[in-house]
Amino acid sequence: MRRDVFQAIADPVRRDIIELLADETLTVNAIAEKFDISRPAVSKHLKILKECEIIDYQKQGRERLCFIQPRNLIPAFMWIAQYRELWEGKLDRFDSYLTELQSKRN
Repeated sequence: MRRDVFQAIADPVRRDIIELLADETLTVNAIAEKFDISRPAVSKHLKILKECEIIDYQKQGRERLCFIQPRNLIPAFMWIAQYRELWEGKLDRFDSYLTELQSKRN
């Protein structure tokens, strides 16, 4: 099965893993220690991130270091960016509406 970046970011655990790896390179064990799920479950999430080419591994002794491939997140950022302006406009109008309601009450 060919996975894509949207499948990678669809799960909150995978988003948390991406966030962790955005700050630093970590071993698989170090990642697993940060979650209240089993190590095999973390490994499954890492496998999906690897299939989506969001992370990669580097062997260091007996450990595998995980690091992020941020360029592969670009399609998701581009897709989200097209909706940013739309939502900002809607939120601005909602804020104006709430301000108007508040001023009518006072």
